[in-house]
Amino acid sequence: MPLALIISSHVAGSQVGATAQATALAQFRIDSMVVPTVLYGRHPGWGIPGGAPVPIEVFEGMMDGIEANGLFGLVDLVITGYFATAAQARAAARVIDAVRESPRPNGAATRRPTVVVDPTMGDAGKGLYIPAETADAIIADLIPRADVVACNSWELQKLTGTDTRDPQAAMRAARLLGKTTLVSSVHRGTEIGAVLADRKEAWLAAHAKAERSPNGTGDLLTALYAASILEGQTFSYGLARAVGGVAETVTAANIWNAPELPIVAMGARIKQTSPTVRIERLA
Repeated sequence: MPLALIISSHVAGSQVGATAQATALAQFRIDSMVVPTVLYGRHPGWGIPGGAPVPIEVFEGMMDGIEANGLFGLVDLVITGYFATAAQARAAARVIDAVRESPRPNGAATRRPTVVVDPTMGDAGKGLYIPAETADAIIADLIPRADVVACNSWELQKLTGTDTRDPQAAMRAARLLGKTTLVSSVHRGTEIGAVLADRKEAWLAAHAKAERSPNGTGDLLTALYAASILEGQTFSYGLARAVGGVAETVTAANIWNAPELPIVAMGARIKQTSPTVRIERLA
């Protein structure tokens, strides 16, 4: 069974961050170890979240315990997301190095862990919503270590300093990072979707904009695409299935008037493509 290490927020009452990602990965029979960066009661979008950031000594102590049990050498996937402090981001960078350097037991020496970095820093209309020094640490210490960068279009613009207003612009900006990049919240007309690009190919998966979308869609998209990497799926299918899983979950939330993403209720449906999603190769 594949094993993921998720370093992000734990939010008890909202399907966001590591909470949402571990739930989604379970549908693919991927075990998750969650090391939280914050312990919140609800998403800050609802108001004062309750709880607090995880102190760095607690954060590093949890990592030490995982490593002491020999689990770094079993990790197939690392996902990083929200960080409350620059110290946490720098510690996560050291963990990524340790995971990659750990011996792989049981004849798995050629199985290289995949590192997916979601530089959770801000969004359109909100701007930067973490301390500037934390964002700087994510950019300096985590982005260079990523195999895949999974960001929204606002974050991609911050990373590259270039326009990301439409799919073609997002593709060009993504290629400036020099690694596989998944860009969410890409708009074109009445559609919204995601662009997946590397140096060789680029794809857009898009669908009609929903009237309402609960928090956590970017976290869910990252987890669903990461699962496709472990399965060895193609670029286009992995993107289409990930965007389809998010689109179907958002649709269900609207039909059921659910305040949070109904990831558990969706079950295996998040593993399927959606007829509402259009996939297109970008030039």
